[in-house]
Formats: sequence, C-alpha cells, structure tokens
Amino acid sequence: MASPKRTLPRPRSREVTEGPARAPARAMLRAVGLSEEDLEKPQIGIAAAANEVTPCNVGLAEQADRAKLGVVESGAVGLRFDTIAVSDAISMGHEGMHASLVSREVIADSVETVMHAERMDGLVTIAGCDKSLPGMLMAAARIDVPSVFLYGGTILPGCFQDRDVNIQDVFEAVGAHASGAMSDAELLELEQKACPGPGSCAGMFTANTMAAVSEGLGMALPGSGSIPNTDLRRQELAVEVGRAAVRALELDLRPSRILTPAAFENAIALVMALGGSTNAVLHLLAIAHEARVDLSLDDFDRVSRRTPHLCNLKPFGKYVMSDLDRIGGIPPVLRELLDRGLVDGEALTVTGRTLAENLEGVDFPAGQDIVNRADAPLMEEGGIVVLRGNLAPDGAVMKTAGGNVRRFDAPARVFETEQDAMDAVTGGEIQPDTIIVIRNEGPAGGPGMREMLAVTAAVKGAGLGSDVALITDGRFSGATHGYMVAHIAPESIRGGAIAAVRDGDLVTIDPRERILSVDVPDAEIARRLSEWSAPAPRYTRGVLAKYARLVGTASRGAVCD
Repeated sequence: MASPKRTLPRPRSREVTEGPARAPARAMLRAVGLSEEDLEKPQIGIAAAANEVTPCNVGLAEQADRAKLGVVESGAVGLRFDTIAVSDAISMGHEGMHASLVSREVIADSVETVMHAERMDGLVTIAGCDKSLPGMLMAAARIDVPSVFLYGGTILPGCFQDRDVNIQDVFEAVGAHASGAMSDAELLELEQKACPGPGSCAGMFTANTMAAVSEGLGMALPGSGSIPNTDLRRQELAVEVGRAAVRALELDLRPSRILTPAAFENAIALVMALGGSTNAVLHLLAIAHEARVDLSLDDFDRVSRRTPHLCNLKPFGKYVMSDLDRIGGIPPVLRELLDRGLVDGEALTVTGRTLAENLEGVDFPAGQDIVNRADAPLMEEGGIVVLRGNLAPDGAVMKTAGGNVRRFDAPARVFETEQDAMDAVTGGEIQPDTIIVIRNEGPAGGPGMREMLAVTAAVKGAGLGSDVALITDGRFSGATHGYMVAHIAPESIRGGAIAAVRDGDLVTIDPRERILSVDVPDAEIARRLSEWSAPAPRYTRGVLAKYARLVGTASRGAVCD
C-alpha cells in the first residue's frame, strides 16, 4: 500500500499561489520554472551574499545552488536571491570603511524586503564576510520564518618564510615596513602569499567569530562554522542545510523559538572561550534587538567573568580556524563549556534538538594545544571585558584575550580621525607610554564606526604593541590585538566625554577593575563640552547620510530604528 502523500505547511506562499486572483503571480512563477506541482509546495528563499568582490564570498553561489538541491529533495521549492557584501580588508584604512557597518543594515533590510514581498515560507541564509553574517542573522530574527544559517567557510593560511600567515600579518607588516623592519621585497612576497584562495580571514577574527556564534545561538548546523571554504565537505553540508530548512518548516522552528535569552548567553560564553572579536558584542546586541531579546553590555561582562578563555587562536594565539576544524571545530568547545555548566544545554536549536542533544557523542580532543580544558585555561575570565568610567559612562569594550589585563596609565595623544592617527604612527611620531585617542569615528560620527585595523596593526608592526594603547568611539577588526579599547559610548559627535579629551590628559585603562577614565574633573569636562561643537556631517546625502541620521549608540548594537 502506498504511503500517504507528505503535506508540508505553506503559511505564507498560499497568499501568492492560491485562488483565481493570484493568476498573475502564478504566471510569473511559471516563467521562472515552477511546475503545476511546484505551485502546491512551500517556497524556501535562499539568500546568499555571493560576489567576486572579496575572497570571503567567492563560492557562495555554488553553495546556494547545493542548498537549493537539498530543499528540492525535501519536497519544497527553492528560490535563490543574492544580496550585497563588502570586503572589510579591502575597504580598511580609507574612505570606503565608512560603508562597512552600514552594509550590515543594508543586508538585513534587503533580505527582509524580498522575503516580505514574495511571501516565502522559510529561509536559508549564506554569508562569508564580517557584516554579512550578522546581517543575515538579523534578517532571520526580524522576519521570523523557519531559517537555517550557513557560513561560507574560512580561508586556509598562506606560507611565508616557512611559517603560516594570514591577512593580519600583512596589516602588521605595513607598520614594520614603515619603521624599516621589513624590506619592499619582503612586503611584496608576504602580500602575494598571505591569502592563498577563497574564504573568510583565517584567525578568530570577526567572520569566524560570528560563524561560531551562529552555532552557539543554535541557528546553524553543528560543526558547520569551521569547515574551510574550499573543503569538499561543504558540498554535502550545503545540501543538508537545504534539507534542514524544510525540516524546520515542518516543525515550525522559527528564530523566535531558538533566539532566546539562554541562546544569547550561550553564544556570549562561546565568544569568551574562543577569545573572539569585539565586533561580536556589537552584532549580538543587534541580533538580540531584532529578536526582541533584552541584552545589554552588562550581560557580556557578567558572562565574561564566569567563562574561562580556552582557545589558542589568532590574532593573539598560534592557530587559525582550519586548525580548530581539524580537532572537531566548535562542538568540542561547546561540549567543554556544557560539561562545566557554562552554557545552557536545554536551549533549542535549528536541528529540532537541544544544544546538549546535538553535543551527544562529542569528546574533548586529546593530544592538542588548540583548546584547553576549563580547569587549565589560558585565562580565568573571558577574552572580552566591558569598561566604564567618566570616559565611557555607557560602556566600552576591550579584548583581553592574550593577557592584556594590566593597568595602563598614560597621557593622551588626541586625533580627530583615524587617518590623522595613522599618519602619526607611520611617521614615527608616537612615543612609548602614550594612549592614542581617536574620536569622531562612532556609528553616527564616522559615520559607520570604521574598523581601526590599519592603525592598530601599524602600532604593532612598529614595535609599539606593548607600549602604546588606543581608545576610540570607532571599532576594531577581529584581527586587532593589544591594549585597544573601542565602542566608547556615548560617542563624541553626540556629546560623549571623549570629545572633551585633550593632549596630555592622563587616561587610565584598567581591565581588571573594568575602568576607562580620564583624570579630569567632571566640572572641567562639562566646561569643555559647553565650548565644543560637533563637526559638520561628512556626508549630506545617500546611504551614509541616512545611516548617520538613524543609527543608535554602540552600547545598544548600533542599530537603525
């Protein structure tokens, strides 16, 4: 006897495919290849940030095609559409970086727009570069249809002078070259060898951090975040993601069921154990905002205080994401955290199982020094701390992974833009025992909260990494390391105290006590601010001008509402 025909839910696409009034819509869908039978199936949107602009996004179109195959095999219709992505590494250090964080909002908005208009029932999102990952997760949370996230995959390391290298090394080499420590020929050879093929930047930088976050949140399949872009395992993984999206539709596994407070705390704990990018703070706040989950900087610091830093990963450590993949990827890290009671195993995931159920059978890898046990951590606390004080009453973030925990007191050297600071560093004007202050680079003031990898890497490359600190209302790259404090809030253009700092003011950074302050009385800060006026907007029309008018504070994720 034949088994009964499987009927899949069509909660939204019925609005497009049923009834005489929808004949025009059906005519259009027939023209893109849908059959009579297809018109009775649910529709899964497959959104990929596929392009040839950046190696992070090369190959995503092919992964989208494979995901569509999995959707079709599972009895649904897959409809592909692409969205933008920009390359942070290419846009770093010049005018183009103003558009980087803006692209996160454009990505989320564009996916929401297509899904809202076309009434598709479920969603697969595929992303590679830094802002496309949170942009896709924000869109999924906002739309709240059954969704599965797929990371495009990490790049493999290059080889230079018999050692593994990545894009971080190239940025730091700029500072070494400027100081005379590296020749023209050596810089060129490193440039030629650092990025050997497709994939997102190799270390535990922002893209790989957010790939891990997608697993920690439960929005991605277990183990999917660490597989390199060019690895043949990605072919079957992408098909399985398509199948998983249809299963999620059957089970009504909407993001609102997965993106709970417990899921966000799990993701934060994972970031802290990995020593991940400070950008994860900004992006998790934004995703939580879209998911209508109350999340604050205080939650990050609370979780950091209880979560040990376990992973020996770049930018401060020895290994890259493909090395972590060799020993099992993200699941062994989550398993160690679960066994120590540091994550909530009851959190639901996109597989339809709990986090603990997904981790059944995962063992801690022996004979390696990539991930430590929780009773022998690299640091007792997590790799990111939240600082407050008269310079950052609404908070600031600092990466302490790698041991940046000593107090740093030094006079300020103030710059109005990143480029001014970069010129001073490469020109040999920065002396040891200085705290560089870069302002007017916040979400609204930049606009776009530019990443400071060019200047922070130049500081490191010039041999000043242990002697110079940098604070800013802008952002840092995931590849940044050293005594660097970012996301200072309120930002300067909105009257934050950073606008009142002057050359020579004594600044204190104390990650153990969670303090960021300037030795200037409150009354004097108020007096200086009363005489201060915000600089004129950098852009007066177009997307950057709109963003500057709409964007909120970094302490709430720099979202546009």
